[in-house]
Amino acid sequence: MKFPGSVLVSLILFVAETAAALCLSGAYRAAGDRMWQWLTLLFALLPCALVQLSLVFIHRDVSRDRPLVLLLHLLQLGPLVRCVEVFYIYFHAGRVEEPYVSITKKRQMPKDGYSEEIEKEVGQAEGKLCTHRSAFSRASVIQAFLGSAPQLTLQLYICVLQQEITAARSIFMVLSLLSIVYGALRCNILAIKIKYDDYDVSVKPAAYLCIFMWRSFEIATRVTVLVLFSSVLQIWTLPVVLVNFFGFFFYPWILFWQSKSPFPENIEKALSRVGTTIVLCLLTFLYAGINMFCWSAVQVKLNDPDLINKSQNWYRLTVYYMLRFIENAFLLLMWYIYKTDIYLYVCAPLLVLQLLIGYCMAVLFMLVFYQFCHPCKKLFSSSISEGLLSCFKFLCFICKPPKSTILTDKAEVKSENTDEAWSSSKTIDSQKANPHQSVSSNA
Repeated sequence: MKFPGSVLVSLILFVAETAAALCLSGAYRAAGDRMWQWLTLLFALLPCALVQLSLVFIHRDVSRDRPLVLLLHLLQLGPLVRCVEVFYIYFHAGRVEEPYVSITKKRQMPKDGYSEEIEKEVGQAEGKLCTHRSAFSRASVIQAFLGSAPQLTLQLYICVLQQEITAARSIFMVLSLLSIVYGALRCNILAIKIKYDDYDVSVKPAAYLCIFMWRSFEIATRVTVLVLFSSVLQIWTLPVVLVNFFGFFFYPWILFWQSKSPFPENIEKALSRVGTTIVLCLLTFLYAGINMFCWSAVQVKLNDPDLINKSQNWYRLTVYYMLRFIENAFLLLMWYIYKTDIYLYVCAPLLVLQLLIGYCMAVLFMLVFYQFCHPCKKLFSSSISEGLLSCFKFLCFICKPPKSTILTDKAEVKSENTDEAWSSSKTIDSQKANPHQSVSSNA
């Protein structure tokens, strides 16, 4: 049975970041910065409440009549209790023979074009551990993008305004960045396991390293760009954030309305239509929060029974990174034009270049992951290099002027050349006739 290390990492990051947020908010209160204190508490406690709700929803504790567990979740102790339960199950597994086991069938990765199907017995203890791992993975994603990402942006913004980085704030920002990167990493792993659920997937350390570097560069540069822009153009910060957020929030709903599919009713049997709508809105809310800071490996598809798009769409990936790079470059340009005296001792061109190179490094690690380290790359209908090549061909085809315009331009050029030739020949004939006229007049 696999050691539940992901559960332990999720709990450590959750507890460490929450404790650091409470300590830092106390420091802001002592310094008289009430606004920073309340914002820090808001971005710390709101995701905590959402994490408790997600754990209760996944484990169906409301329908199972577990009042003590619900009380502990209300006291914000849910992840701690769940972690104790996970390790109790892990260390007591195998001591007693389980009367009931289930058999799962998984396909192995194809070798030489042949994929073998294997059967595996899964006991009740292992099934419970699998449920706990899945719950903590989703909780880590919620904590990362609805709490840690806004928190990191806020603390970096305060550092820029106050022109000071304290030890407590720097430790808190490091913890927040690690939490976001870990949440993005779990999002990638969740996407792989959901899309290739029929296969026995094992992720190698090289893949984890590529994802970690990819997400670290992407998130760090994105947060820095947003902070630099908001520090000089505060009025335009809210429109930029709202356009990004609501664009990704409504995108799955627009695709759902265009498909004219029936409203999904199979999410949870105990939920009413209103409850299902609330769950779907929370899902798209999380989807928008992820895409605000980095590429969401999980694509929401509301007309699918699993609510996830399982196809590998290289076009959407290419368009996202191209638009995001253009947006980051534009925001950096605005910062460079309107920068204030607080950046007097900062080499602005070098900082802009470093941030753009950092984002390109993120794209490079992403390409390396999909091309060489993805555990299911053998199942791709086309590699990412082929997908990018076809995307660039499509973009070139769009940018290329239509043939009718080319033919019209050629016809106009040809007519102009004909007119010029006719006028030049007429001029030559008139010049030849002029000597004869002068001779006759002399005679």
